Amino acid sequence: MSLKCTACVPGLPVALLASSLLVAAPALSRTQPTQLSMAVSPPVKGRVVLDLGRRQISVVRQGQTLGPWPVAIGDPKTPTPSGVFKVENMMMNPQYQSTKSGKLHPKRGPQSPLGHRWIGFLRSGPNQFGIHGTPWPHWVKTRAAVSNGCVRMLNAHVQQLYNHVEVGMAVEITR
Repeated sequence: MSLKCTACVPGLPVALLASSLLVAAPALSRTQPTQLSMAVSPPVKGRVVLDLGRRQISVVRQGQTLGPWPVAIGDPKTPTPSGVFKVENMMMNPQYQSTKSGKLHPKRGPQSPLGHRWIGFLRSGPNQFGIHGTPWPHWVKTRAAVSNGCVRMLNAHVQQLYNHVEVGMAVEITR
């Protein structure tokens, strides 16, 4: 069975949440002068490092390396991209959507095709590449090249990675 994990819609709930927050934000009066101060976030430190040749992933943060953990990667026809990217979004219990049929998979959580954690790092049109869990641990344990470009991890491992990653963090993928 082949799943196109680049088809999940992790950004959709985030976009809906963002738009609802905008609606709930206080309106500024045009008659009163208002000074807005924007808090500047400190730069994101650390990086996710994925070695496609070894099929392992780790996170380097504050001089410490966590991992490495085994991964399954994209098959030769739909390879995992290499390069330097950024974490674009993160989601707990994402819902998988097929790019071929558009159907949403009914399950969420550890038994869904995306597992219970999603770390999206590259958009390609309406699709997105990401690092996620899987209900099929055999593919990860054998470090197979079977996905449609996404990076599959054991659910316990992706949860550990997720806890040490944040939006904006670099994702370095080497062949």
